Amino acid sequence: MRILLMLSFCSALAAAAGSGVDAYRHGDYPEAARRFEAGARAGDTTAQYNVAMLLLNGEGIARDDEAAVRWLRFAAESGSAPAQFALGRLYEQGRGVPRSLTEATRWFERAARQGHTDAQVNLATQYFLGRGAPLDMRRAARWYERAAEGGNIGAQYIVATLYERGDGVPRDLGQAWHWYRAAALQGDPAAAIRARDLGQRIVDRAQYAD
Repeated sequence: MRILLMLSFCSALAAAAGSGVDAYRHGDYPEAARRFEAGARAGDTTAQYNVAMLLLNGEGIARDDEAAVRWLRFAAESGSAPAQFALGRLYEQGRGVPRSLTEATRWFERAARQGHTDAQVNLATQYFLGRGAPLDMRRAARWYERAAEGGNIGAQYIVATLYERGDGVPRDLGQAWHWYRAAALQGDPAAAIRARDLGQRIVDRAQYAD
């Protein structure tokens, strides 16, 4: 998890927090922490998220997992998808909060419904493994595919395998090839091999059918 380098508010406060981004980029973490905390206390959710990341990493400020959770919760309850995802990760790890896979799933879902692709992958994995959620291959496939549509390369490969095997979705070699190729175009070498091999299988089947 890392800080967000864009801020969501305007005016003089935005300029001050923007200086926090500049300070962070230049390695002046104490100044970044000071600027972000000012924005966080004024209610900006991105600044709240950024303060939490600095607290978790001990950058420019003493590491404090519980304080990080408090800032993340402020941002998450206000609708910040990155904060919701980060809070889910902390519940998954039991860091700064009691470990709860059920709570992790709840926060992953809130972020996933806002289009956060990493949260969609994590939520899908909860259903895929039956971890903090009921084992449900159809739901897992649906969320993996949402993440794949959002460009997540890992999800694209997973969705391809699901279509190839018919796990949680109808078996469809054409869809499997499509998603292997999508991952391959993003630089996944294993997906490139699978796309080539599966494409040849599809061609061979078509020729045999003729």
